[in-house]
Amino acid sequence: MQQQRQHTARRSASSARRFLNKNVGIALAVTATAAVLVSAPSASAWTGHSYSGSVVTDVTTAATFDYAAGEIPENITANPDGSVTLSLLGSCAVCQRTHGPQLMRISASGQRTVLATGQVGEAISGNTRGSDGTVYYSVWAPGNAARNGLYKLLPDGTPQRIAALPADSGPNGLAIDSAGRTLYIADSLKGIIWSVPVSGGSATPWLTDAALAPVPTEALPIGASGLRFHNGALWVSNFNKGTLLRVPVTGTGAAGPIRLVTGGLPNIDDFSFLTPWSDVVFAAQNGSSSQNGADRVVVVYPNGTYKPVLTSADGLASPSATAVRGNRLYITDGGVPEPHDPKLQTARINFPALLAAAAH
Repeated sequence: MQQQRQHTARRSASSARRFLNKNVGIALAVTATAAVLVSAPSASAWTGHSYSGSVVTDVTTAATFDYAAGEIPENITANPDGSVTLSLLGSCAVCQRTHGPQLMRISASGQRTVLATGQVGEAISGNTRGSDGTVYYSVWAPGNAARNGLYKLLPDGTPQRIAALPADSGPNGLAIDSAGRTLYIADSLKGIIWSVPVSGGSATPWLTDAALAPVPTEALPIGASGLRFHNGALWVSNFNKGTLLRVPVTGTGAAGPIRLVTGGLPNIDDFSFLTPWSDVVFAAQNGSSSQNGADRVVVVYPNGTYKPVLTSADGLASPSATAVRGNRLYITDGGVPEPHDPKLQTARINFPALLAAAAH
């Protein structure tokens, strides 16, 4: 009888794993989820009433910033040591472009360290981290060919530009491939994804397509915005067109055919994945930055369906990016609308509710 119970338990756990791989692709490394799996009698248990509830809970403010001083969070990278790296835009209407942008690290204990400071009138937009710990970031310096481009921090902390971009380009989201050899930059103005070797050099147009271009008639004409390398493909959001796209990287390193993951998400900004193996996405909709929609964080499932999990009722104020580490969700808020409340928020991901929502 004991052997039969063990066999049944193993079979139930195996069924649950197959369900995850087939429907959501969520890795089972999270302790809380693994514990539920062991006790689940079958995969169908994920749709039960006991697992209902909010997908994201326990929203708190982890850090606040000074909007008038140009501390406007734009992008975020969650680091292995529990810290986060933030891009702060600097330039804004209310501060009359008197403050340069910053790249800032906030430790798990809340200590702040400014890693780099840009010049007044430019923005530090995307940032990412190589597997060796090297920090890369993009500087959007409108009309300034001597500053526009891709930067990295040298081992002594000195910033170095490793690739120039045309003065009329808009470098925004930044991603690095899984091999740590190539960096990709989303150009929000020209409808291009650029590629650059991590060692530096010339920026090459990796993909140029109308699907990446902005809508010129929009008050804030921004096309390709968020960018992530994930599971052998580049995923990119188009802010104006409200789309999330997946572009496979072929064996030769070229761009494969663009696939629309989902649409109908106006002002979709930066985004992140539930795990390195999962195609479940948490995306920020930065509505109040352009007065063209609601402020939301949505979860997007692999089949393209999505649902809001956070709104302005949860304190969102121009949410621009998300990051995930374990069961924690991080959200950067630019605080564009008055009373200007830029901040870093954290929340807890409710894995059973996330899976239950996917099963429906």
